[in-house]
Amino acid sequence: MKISIKVFIKYFASIRETLERGQETVETSAHTVAELRDELIARGGAYATALARGKAVRVAVQQTMCDETTVLEDGAEVAFFPPVTGG
Repeated sequence: MKISIKVFIKYFASIRETLERGQETVETSAHTVAELRDELIARGGAYATALARGKAVRVAVQQTMCDETTVLEDGAEVAFFPPVTGG
């Protein structure tokens, strides 16, 4: 039996524009950021486009930059955004 948790997701920049939303609360059985991203991609449509594998997407959990192996906890804030370039 998979345990379900709730996470608060924020989307920024082009990801937010593609999804036409800046945030949502999701109930998920994902254990890691990678599993959460895969669940979102599996929704299809704009999610599959915005978060596609092979596309550069940065992630932060609890406002700390991390990689996709980061373990999720109930109530965590997860932010997805494209890499930022300056110059």
